[in-house]
Amino acid sequence: MNTLTKVTVMPSLPKRIERLQDLAYNLYWSWTPRAQELYRDLNPEIWERYHNNPVRTLIEISQKDIQAVLKDPEFLERYDQVIREFDAYMKQKKTWYSKQKQKLSGKVAYFSAEFAYAESLPIYSGGLGVLAGDHCKSASDVGLPFVGVGLLYHQGYFTQLLDKDGWQQERYDEQNLSTLPIELARKDGRELRVHVDILGRDVQSRVWILQVGRIKVYLLDTNVPENSPEDRNLTARLYGGNQEMRIAQEMILGIGGVRALRALGENIAIWHMNEGHAAFLGLERVREYEQQLGISFREAVELAAASTLFTTHTPVPAGNDAFPMDLIDRYLGSWYSTLNVSREEFQELARHDQPWGPTFSMTVLALKLSRAANGVSALHGEVSRKMWNFLYPGAHHTEVPIGHVTNGAHTLTFLAQELRDLFDQYLAEDWKERVHEKEIWQDLDKIPDTEFNQALHDLKKKMAHFVRQRLKRQYLRHGASAARVASAEQVLDTHTLTIGFARRFATYKRATLLFRDIERLKRIVNDPERPVQFVFAGKAHPADNPGKEFIQQIYRYAQDPDLKGKIVIIENYDMEVARHLVQGVDVWLNNPRRPLEASGTSGMKASFNGSPNLSILDGWWVEGFDDKNTNGWAIGEEREYENLDVQDDADAYSLYDLLENQIVPLYYERDDSKMRHKWMNIARQAIKSVAPQFSMARQVIDYTKQYYQTLDARAQVISREDLKAVRHIAGWKNWVRQQWSRLHVEAFSELPEQAKPGDTVKVYVRVQTAGIDPNTLRVEGVIRRQSDDVRTFGILTLQSSHDGWAEYAGEVALPESGTFEVGARVIPYVSELSTPLELGLIRWA
Repeated sequence: MNTLTKVTVMPSLPKRIERLQDLAYNLYWSWTPRAQELYRDLNPEIWERYHNNPVRTLIEISQKDIQAVLKDPEFLERYDQVIREFDAYMKQKKTWYSKQKQKLSGKVAYFSAEFAYAESLPIYSGGLGVLAGDHCKSASDVGLPFVGVGLLYHQGYFTQLLDKDGWQQERYDEQNLSTLPIELARKDGRELRVHVDILGRDVQSRVWILQVGRIKVYLLDTNVPENSPEDRNLTARLYGGNQEMRIAQEMILGIGGVRALRALGENIAIWHMNEGHAAFLGLERVREYEQQLGISFREAVELAAASTLFTTHTPVPAGNDAFPMDLIDRYLGSWYSTLNVSREEFQELARHDQPWGPTFSMTVLALKLSRAANGVSALHGEVSRKMWNFLYPGAHHTEVPIGHVTNGAHTLTFLAQELRDLFDQYLAEDWKERVHEKEIWQDLDKIPDTEFNQALHDLKKKMAHFVRQRLKRQYLRHGASAARVASAEQVLDTHTLTIGFARRFATYKRATLLFRDIERLKRIVNDPERPVQFVFAGKAHPADNPGKEFIQQIYRYAQDPDLKGKIVIIENYDMEVARHLVQGVDVWLNNPRRPLEASGTSGMKASFNGSPNLSILDGWWVEGFDDKNTNGWAIGEEREYENLDVQDDADAYSLYDLLENQIVPLYYERDDSKMRHKWMNIARQAIKSVAPQFSMARQVIDYTKQYYQTLDARAQVISREDLKAVRHIAGWKNWVRQQWSRLHVEAFSELPEQAKPGDTVKVYVRVQTAGIDPNTLRVEGVIRRQSDDVRTFGILTLQSSHDGWAEYAGEVALPESGTFEVGARVIPYVSELSTPLELGLIRWA
């Protein structure tokens, strides 16, 4: 027929099970397998067809399905238990945050371009989105006052299909928003609309509310009738389109996101930018302060940045958005006059000079519009400080003010129900609320090996069944023969050592490293007494042909007669695939090219489920590996290489050696009772060491203690007394920047005749201050050991000032033996700054 319109009708559930509808609209179900089982058992075929979506399942089931469960006492008993636990969670008052003495003055607003909560809400592409979704879930768990802000992509991220040749195909499916667990935000009874000017067009966004446990996430959507077709497509696809599409999307996220929070009446204390995609939120807040408080651009920057945190996630240049300056003129040119600032000063906020010319870097913008920044692992913090060292000329990379909070994963989202049941028997009753506490996990030793082994084997069988079903569907779509389809039932023998690899197929993750010596690999996997099998999954970005080639290579290896059945690759990597793999494989493989893996989290989730890691010492594994091979194995050495082929050869050799001489023999080792006690010890230690340290609860607590509370306290201080401190800092910074080129430094030092460790070097410095107050200059003596660049600093004291000169003196200790260089430098600094390098100005003598 000719369709006039579409309407979605929610069922009228019987009172006995009516709370299924409440539960469907709260993502609590996404980390509660028992809740998911309720919807699955209404109609398993519908549940699977619609990607495990409770809302869609309720819409599609028949009255016959409903009547069937009403007559099932076991279902009703499970329903009552789930609802009791859901209500207890939502009403819980005693949370980690409730016990903190220092409370935030408002909520944390967490902005991210993608969020992963469940496979039925495909507004994520990979690790960044999973991390953001997990951050929200744990913020709910610990009781943090918190909201998320993102975009609702009505075509989501692509569905990946592998053709007969193993080449990735992308399919974009239009989502029916009325069947998702979201609700429209309304104000005064009407749909809330947010307006952002883009190239002179009034682009409108509606706002959707996603309930994640106790917290809300607001998702902006431009697909409304008032917008042009071009603007309606701004929120069509995640990471789709060209740079113009990207800059427009990021304006909606950053500028529109702030306006949505204002319209909703949210009281925000801390603004957290998860990657540079959200950096335009800083510009909107600067505009607000200028117009509402009547302050200058520089004062507004200080005020906005004081309560802003920026998390950078990638050391790979392609992961840091940067736009040509002419594009900025087109899209943001009107902001120059809006902010009462020159074009040059505006663009200086984000300027990153490249060999091909200056660019407007969203990472630089985020760094300049925040007063705290962090990487996502200890090593990534170090890499980031080197990467952005150029913003602080004259500073050593160790001083760059970028810290780190190592990523975590949301335990209950990825922990299998079989292991939860086991832990319920042997761990403390409240272990789910205390997953970040190490002592909780020591009780794992109480679990008998027989029970632990059985649970892991059951999970392996479940994973194998899932993979076989996926392969069957893939073969049927290809029009394969009956024999080919039937062969899917033979893959992944559940008594064979099974190793998993699943992630984005960015080339630096080296998905094909395993195949570097193909003949050696064939000997390993085909050992008749101790066989090995590998299962792969992962998506490449639609524009990443080298990544797609990696997928195709593995697909073709899987067809090799000598590897058939021992190498398996399944399509459409998403949260469902991830859950099955991390819960079911024996070992988790990760082999990125160090140091390009910022953190990684998939290996954490595998360890939660007793699957030890076999990984490069990069990202989180540098911190997670225990150096004794008791919780996993380290591939290669903790170093970087100049020659990438040499690095790949060395790492591949190490990988094969570990498989042949440690992992395979250990997996197949049995004692007299046929039990794998040594393997069980490693699996148990993987959980004990990784579960608390890399839980998302620990991560959120770290962010709260290290950044949220500190930023909030500082923002409160500088906002007092009619913004007196803000005006002082802004004025002082402007004066210092104007005068800095005229500042001149001279220095000399007195060395001991025969220096030994502990002796001191006397350093004297004279500064032509160029009119800058000598008390606002931090003067340091610096000793640098030549062999390793380790530096020792000593702050010199002001001795006198006259005729425009200031004199400083002090001592710096020689820490140990070695050959040292002595220097002196001057940094502008007042106590109101977040860090001595906030201005990025240093003058060496």
